[in-house]
Amino acid sequence: MRKVKELKSWIEGYETVKTACEELRLACDFFREGALSEEEVDEAYRKALRETEALELKNMLSKEEDKLGAVLKIVAGAGGTEAQDWAEMLFRMYQRWCERQGYKCEVTNYQEGDEAGIKTVTLQVEGEMAYGYLKSENGVHRLVRVSPFNAQGKRMTSFTSVFVVPLINDSIEIEINPAGLSWDTFRSSGAGGQNVNKVETGVRLHYKFINPVTNQPDEIVIENTESRSQFGNKDNALRLLKSQLYELELEKRRAETAKVEAGKKKIEWGSQIRSYVFDDRRVKDHRSNYQTSNVQAVMDGDLDAFIKAYLMQFSES
Repeated sequence: MRKVKELKSWIEGYETVKTACEELRLACDFFREGALSEEEVDEAYRKALRETEALELKNMLSKEEDKLGAVLKIVAGAGGTEAQDWAEMLFRMYQRWCERQGYKCEVTNYQEGDEAGIKTVTLQVEGEMAYGYLKSENGVHRLVRVSPFNAQGKRMTSFTSVFVVPLINDSIEIEINPAGLSWDTFRSSGAGGQNVNKVETGVRLHYKFINPVTNQPDEIVIENTESRSQFGNKDNALRLLKSQLYELELEKRRAETAKVEAGKKKIEWGSQIRSYVFDDRRVKDHRSNYQTSNVQAVMDGDLDAFIKAYLMQFSES
């Protein structure tokens, strides 16, 4: 039924584009006969272009993993308190974007900054095509602004890294070697009520394995503090582990045809995928060269133009 539904959506998309193009051709004929105005022809053209680009964008998200949810992890990089504040701003930006898309967004791990902001946060995003869209956000995000944490009012530059992996569902099987698993428990902090601070509900998973990309021994460490139940946190930590292992398998498949994304570069100068320059009112993506002067809209979650520009340029059909 899932396959039938997918094929039906492609047929409906094709029919929509075909109808829009036929209406545009008819509009041109009527314009030549004086039955339609130039503005009406322009509107028919914009509609045909919009429908065609929407189908093209969907074609860019035709891989198996694109249909899945996403795990998005934000880690403050170089810049101290300023970077931690920047990490919190990005956290808010992605929450707003998820709200715009109607996606369910849960915080599975949250570590506050020393003075302000956050050190790291992990979001679990559930919704159709969430990973397909959010994979464009994988990398280092650079902020340039007059820092409120600088007494001299100097212009500061800070960096925060965003990592995105698919959130697997029951349709995908991932094998985990029990011998490589170990657990720590700890008292949770932050939101969640007083109960999380009284008992050791937070869990830290350690998984040692042979990395399929490097063929070298590796370790994945995952913290989960979402639930008040230790068992619930363990279940979700295992799901997040499977998501990371699945991403490694995908990376292994892509190794022959694509370069590894900038998201694994060092979080400092020269590795950023996007710059947010508040004073100059400019946000620019360094991969697609798309930019906008509406900084506030971007920080409020208006990322669709950046995502579309990236996918249209870099995704494989």
